[in-house]
Amino acid sequence: MPETEYQGSFGRSLLSLRRDQVHVMDPTAVPEPMSMEVELDSFQRQVAEKFIDLNAYAADDEPLSLEWIGKLVDSFLCCQEEFRVIIFNHKHQLHKHPMDRLIENYFERSVKALDVCNAIRDGIEQIRQWQKLIEIVISALDNSDASKTQLGEGEINRAKKALIDLAIGMIDEKDSSNTLAHRNRSFTRNKDHNSIGYIRSLSWSVSRSWSAARQLQGIGHNLAAPRSSNVIATNGLALTVYTMTSILLFVMWVLVAAIPCQDRGLQVHFYFPRHFQWAVPVMSLHDKIMEESKKRDKKNACGLLREINQIERSSRMLSEFIDSDNFSLTDEKGTEMKQRVQELMEVCEAVKEGLDPFEKKVRDVFHRIVHSRTEALDSLGNVHNQ
Repeated sequence: MPETEYQGSFGRSLLSLRRDQVHVMDPTAVPEPMSMEVELDSFQRQVAEKFIDLNAYAADDEPLSLEWIGKLVDSFLCCQEEFRVIIFNHKHQLHKHPMDRLIENYFERSVKALDVCNAIRDGIEQIRQWQKLIEIVISALDNSDASKTQLGEGEINRAKKALIDLAIGMIDEKDSSNTLAHRNRSFTRNKDHNSIGYIRSLSWSVSRSWSAARQLQGIGHNLAAPRSSNVIATNGLALTVYTMTSILLFVMWVLVAAIPCQDRGLQVHFYFPRHFQWAVPVMSLHDKIMEESKKRDKKNACGLLREINQIERSSRMLSEFIDSDNFSLTDEKGTEMKQRVQELMEVCEAVKEGLDPFEKKVRDVFHRIVHSRTEALDSLGNVHNQ
C-alpha cells in the first residue's frame, strides 16, 4: 500500500493498522480496549447513513428545496456534535504530532465556514425582501372579486413596479449587464442599469471584495485523505478529522449553490475517495447539483434553491402577461395569469414557513462551530500550560 494515502476499505477496522504495527514490534503486547475503535467507526457509519438518506430524499429534477437543505443542515449538526464529543474525549491527543497540526488546520478551515454562514444569512434576508415584493404583486393582482373583469391601471402599475424590483433583485451580478433589459424591456425605460449593482450591494453585510467562491476554495485547499502513517500515529483520529472537513466543505458548497451569495461559484474541485462509504452518496449529490446548475434556465440564476426558481419563473411569466395589451380576467390569458398568481401565493407561503427555521439552523451551525473550536483550542492551551 502506498504511504501517501490511506487506502484501506471501510469494512476494515480503523485501528487495525495500528494494532498490526504494534504486534510486529512487540508480539507479546496486549491489545488495547476496543472503545476508541468502536467510537470512531460509529462516527464514520453515522456520516454514511445521514448522506445515504439525504441522497435518497433528494429529488432528481430539483434537489435543492428549503425542506431538503434543512435536512442537510440537521445532518451536519448531528455529525458536528458527534465530532465535538470525539475530540473532547481524546483531547489529550490534540497536542501530539501530527494531531496538533491536523486539528488546527481543521479549525482554520472552519473559520472560513463561519464567513460563509454570515453570507448565507445575508442571502436569506435578500429572499425575505423578495417575499415582500411578491406580497405586493399578489395584493395588486388579487382576483377574489368574481365580478371583476379588468384590472385597474393603478393595480397593474403597482404590480409592474414590484415585479421590476423583484427582477432587479434576482439578477446574478455576473450577468447584470443585459438580463434585466431582456426580461423587462418596457418596464426598464426609466431604469438606470448602472444602479443594479448599487441596489444589490445594499443587501450584503460583507465587503464588496468578499467572495463565496474564494472562501470555498480556502476550505477545500489541499484537502486530501490522510497518510496511513498519520492514521496510525493518531489512533484513527486523522481519518475522523478528514471526514468532518470533507462534510464541512460539501455542506458549505451546497449552501452557496442554493442561496444568493456575493461572488457565488460552484467550480470548486473536490473529490472524496469512494472507499469511504459516505463519499458515494456525497459525490452523487454533488453530481446532481452540478447537473442542475448546467440547465439553461439555471445558468445565470442567483441561487439554485427550488423556491427561487419558482419565484423567478412565475414572476417572469406574470410580467409578460401584464405587459401585453389589456386583457380580460375571464379570457384565456386572464385564466393563466390567475394560475401564475396562485403559484406565487404557494411559493410565498412555502418561503414564509421554511425560511425562519432554516435561518435558525444556519445560526446553529455558526455557533456549534465556534463552540467546538473554542473548546478544542482551550484544551490545547491547557495541555501546553501544564
